[in-house]
Amino acid sequence: MYQIGNFLDNDDIKIVDSAGAFTVVEYQRDFSVTPQNAMTAYFSNAMNVRKRQVVCQLSKSPVTVQAGAMQWMVGNVNATTGIKGVGDLLGKAVRGKASGESAIKPEYTGDGTLVLEPTYKYLILVNVAEWGGSIVLDDGLFLACESGLKHKAVMRSNLSSAVAGGEGLFNLSLVGNGIVCLESLVPKEELVEITLNNDVLKVDGNMAIAWSGSLQFTVERSGKSLIGSAVSGEGLVNVYRGTGKVLMAPVNISGAGAGQEALK
Repeated sequence: MYQIGNFLDNDDIKIVDSAGAFTVVEYQRDFSVTPQNAMTAYFSNAMNVRKRQVVCQLSKSPVTVQAGAMQWMVGNVNATTGIKGVGDLLGKAVRGKASGESAIKPEYTGDGTLVLEPTYKYLILVNVAEWGGSIVLDDGLFLACESGLKHKAVMRSNLSSAVAGGEGLFNLSLVGNGIVCLESLVPKEELVEITLNNDVLKVDGNMAIAWSGSLQFTVERSGKSLIGSAVSGEGLVNVYRGTGKVLMAPVNISGAGAGQEALK
């Protein structure tokens, strides 16, 4: 048996979200400062730039995490590679190379507690079942998920989606029922959720952070002709077509959060 004191019961730590095996905590103040960086810490806190962590209760579900994300663990916790043979290793290596994610994501089982590395990014819990059982993630958003979810590399609908849209050719997709934790540069309160019912969403820029696996993603001209696109001033836009949901940031995520990246 074990007990953890001065952590979740610390009045400086606030539980901001909880779902499945995951609990997201946020440090309300940063006391681990020096005179040299105290001013930065003070104003960072005023602008909601705070440390956040994910706590995993493995008794609720085994979890799979991004490589290198573990900070500490206690109790009956077993760390494995999650690889079930040579074929599975090759498949994960190919998928990791294609999607830009780490090829091998550690899987933690048991009934103990696992705590992930703190981050200044925003931690968002998503129930994949609410996305039709399949969600596609923009590059770099995956932090952890319940191990019952299957990982797939999904290819863009056409090559132009990657070249013209400034995106990779493949994205990580999670399939099944379970919770995934995203590491976002934008807080949940600012994310726009759009539900499509056999309709089309066109976005000028890399602002979608996740979308249903049922949607078709392409890059197209904003107008029906080259002249129309030139007149509108938009040129090419990212297009999500079909039935499903899109989670969208209010700003272009490729350029957002540079300050938070420096703090991490």
